[in-house]
Amino acid sequence: MASYDNAAEARAWARQNLRGVTGCVMPSFTADMSGLNEAAIVHDIHRELELGFSGFLIVAECGTTAAEFDRFVEICVAESGDALTILQAAEPTVDANIELIKRSADAGVDLVMPSYPLGFYPQSGDEVVAYTKALADASHLGLIVFAMNLWNFERLHPSGFAVDWLRRLVDGVPNIVAIKNEVAEPGVAGISEVFRKFADDVVVADPLEMNSPAWTTSYGMPWMGTSNYEYFGAEVPRYFEMLQDPERYDEAMEIYWRIHPARQASGGLMKEANSGTVFVHRMLWKYQGWLQGFNGGPVRPPHTRLLDRQMRTLRAAAVASGLDVTDEPDTEFFRGRCGA
Repeated sequence: MASYDNAAEARAWARQNLRGVTGCVMPSFTADMSGLNEAAIVHDIHRELELGFSGFLIVAECGTTAAEFDRFVEICVAESGDALTILQAAEPTVDANIELIKRSADAGVDLVMPSYPLGFYPQSGDEVVAYTKALADASHLGLIVFAMNLWNFERLHPSGFAVDWLRRLVDGVPNIVAIKNEVAEPGVAGISEVFRKFADDVVVADPLEMNSPAWTTSYGMPWMGTSNYEYFGAEVPRYFEMLQDPERYDEAMEIYWRIHPARQASGGLMKEANSGTVFVHRMLWKYQGWLQGFNGGPVRPPHTRLLDRQMRTLRAAAVASGLDVTDEPDTEFFRGRCGA
């Protein structure tokens, strides 16, 4: 649970505590999909901590009801120990997100990272800033701005999330504590600009782990999150920690290159899944985690189907990367490790 009590303290707290790598914990369901599998959720949280993650995103895009998601948040906070818990505020309206943030603050989450709803179609940057500020104002919790180029904001600025919007938020909202920085594909010039302009004000992180050697050496990036790092077992937290020490850079890069086959497989399949949907393939992420000892199991529809071809590709690439992959058949993924 966060040890700061008001919005004015949030930024300093985040500067001190946003460190390491934060992954993702997704809800698991009973075999008949009628409710949460709480034992499986606890299993996944403990596995996250075993692998060396400093915290995790409480993922909202897996078909939970409002009551189930509140319970999921409670479990995550109760089982997280000293690890950071980051709420994904992904309700379909601003009012629903505000209420979720208030309930989650009472439950004891540390930080909030909102998405922008499917029906949010702003006509100006002012609307993006106002929406984000409304969620920050909902509680004392620190808020991570998810600045990326997939919100359909390119009509307002070519980067997908203008630096000017970020400046207004950072300067005007005290509990904006970090920026998850994925702007302006292709290339990294936009990402670098966000680091250059804001790294002295708030924590800035590029969640794409393949870029982390560049940003740790150029801007001293202390934190990376949130994404499907679980596919790599303990290796991403391990090499990211090494990157913080210039004397261990070469050692870190040995791990970096060893896991490159898995990185290529994951990146290729995610681009395939995102094409035309702009949607995270949570079932694929669940399978990636299952290969490394997480519960696995399906998420509620409607969602993206996981194919045999995708599973074969991910398993083979993980083996080629020297990762400790389960030898259980893929059939077991759909059952999950903690039956209920």
